[in-house]
Amino acid sequence: MLRIENLKKTFGKYHALDGLTMEVKQGALYGFVGPNGAGKTTTIKILTGLLAADDGMVWIDGEDAFSHGQQVKEKIGYVPDVFGVYDNLKVREYMEFFASCYGLEGLMARKRCSCLLEQVGLEDRTDFYVDGLSRGMKQRLCLARALIHDPALLILDEPSSGLDPKTRREFKELLSELNEQGKTILISSHILSELNQMCTDIGIIDQGCMILSGSMKEIMARVDQSNPLMIHVYRNMDKAMAILRSHGCVRTISIKDNCLSVGFTGDVQDEVLLLQQLIDAEVLVRGFYRQQGSLESLFMQITDHKDKEVLLYEGKPGI
Repeated sequence: MLRIENLKKTFGKYHALDGLTMEVKQGALYGFVGPNGAGKTTTIKILTGLLAADDGMVWIDGEDAFSHGQQVKEKIGYVPDVFGVYDNLKVREYMEFFASCYGLEGLMARKRCSCLLEQVGLEDRTDFYVDGLSRGMKQRLCLARALIHDPALLILDEPSSGLDPKTRREFKELLSELNEQGKTILISSHILSELNQMCTDIGIIDQGCMILSGSMKEIMARVDQSNPLMIHVYRNMDKAMAILRSHGCVRTISIKDNCLSVGFTGDVQDEVLLLQQLIDAEVLVRGFYRQQGSLESLFMQITDHKDKEVLLYEGKPGI
């Protein structure tokens, strides 16, 4: 659905995008994350035609976004991080105005707007003035507006920013429903716990480059494997240490009160074989598990520039 290759954008001497390459598959709910200044909003503005790229290529639904800008824009629904000013419009008028921008008028426009307002839970707010709506209602209205022309790709820039927990949950459920209905969605957000729960795929951008991407299942497997293996030894610590020091998947070992924290690069099968090896050597083990991790911990690990060594590289397990 969306493919980006070697996208570049500079502002003076600042490289906002430095060769960004990424892909969003048809039907994905793609979480686009990165620290402040990583290049997320710049990327989104280029995708939506609000900003010109210096170099690179973008394809949306198989079409060159730069050569066929108008056709491509019709395939995108965009929810920006700032709603805009529509002080004197009622909700119904707001929707019908944008419907007219896509050539929908009269009964057809009213039916389409009514259906979308019901879908986002604003059917009882049609005669309310837009500027009198809460932040959450404005976000839902903006989403309804972005869906008027039934776009193939929905792009949202920090849609949960400024929302209370209840409203964030409702908005997340709404996006999940749209994705289940077949919409391809790219969502930029810094609320990683929510992305973990809702996204099918994720990409982490830093300093204008994609540094880690994949399905959520793959990424969470990396989270698990990047956390230490905790081994509680009841007896025969010396044998346990000898086995671990000679094991090819062991990177680091630290010990506290008969509990070993092991930097272990192997997968689940390697863990099972290690446990069996310890048992066969008559090491009495009373606890053996991976320390629980999270998407947040992985994000902090690979975007931390204070530490030159990154513990997880794609395609280089164990580094």
